[in-house]
Amino acid sequence: MAFTVGDLSRLTGVTVRALHHYDQIGLVKPSQRSTAGYRLYDDCDALRLQQVLVLRELGVPLDEIGAVIDRETDRAALLRSHRVALIEKRGRIDAMVAAVDAALRVLEEGTRNMKPEDFKQLFDGFNPEDHDEEVRQRWGNTQAYKESTRRTSQYGKAEWEAIKRESDEINTRLRDLMRQGAAATDPAVQAAVEDHRLHIGRWYYPCSKEMHHGLGEMYIADPRFTENLDKVAPGFARFLRDAIAAS
Repeated sequence: MAFTVGDLSRLTGVTVRALHHYDQIGLVKPSQRSTAGYRLYDDCDALRLQQVLVLRELGVPLDEIGAVIDRETDRAALLRSHRVALIEKRGRIDAMVAAVDAALRVLEEGTRNMKPEDFKQLFDGFNPEDHDEEVRQRWGNTQAYKESTRRTSQYGKAEWEAIKRESDEINTRLRDLMRQGAAATDPAVQAAVEDHRLHIGRWYYPCSKEMHHGLGEMYIADPRFTENLDKVAPGFARFLRDAIAAS
């Protein structure tokens, strides 16, 4: 059975932009093309995409996934190993759910009633170093990373709530303008973009226009950023990048 890129996106939940990116880097290439030149994916392509998603879920870097899949000639054996790893991860997720339940109990009952075992359960299943390592590799030597780490280490619940509230407000303004068909150069769009830059500078690190432009490019160059921003609205990542580039 052949799927267009739109079909595959709807069936799998993977964005069209991510599928195009996977094609461009040779990770999941469509086996066929229509007479009009459109990408067509077959069942084997869909299976390979599933393996890519599983490996991403297991934390394998994107640039290593292709080699992992290609060097294993026994696909069934590879899937079995994926299954074992996912079962292990499920156990960790179950522990994390229990940790969230423990946190809810603390909020409802008050911290004065906490026992040592309750405190430990709050952090069961979590491994902060899983995500810190990639951040350190990419940004660890930059002044911005060091400054962001210094500032955020001092934030409590009130600060994080304020950050989220402010970020949501800016994104909502930009989303509404995008839906109204406003151009990237529209004064209202540019005012919101400037607030976006100042928001970063206020809470994380000094963000120059040049650095802001670099962030904008990253929003569409990295599928993970694109997918997250597009949760605001389809196409939001591209709109935000274009608006930042026009600033």
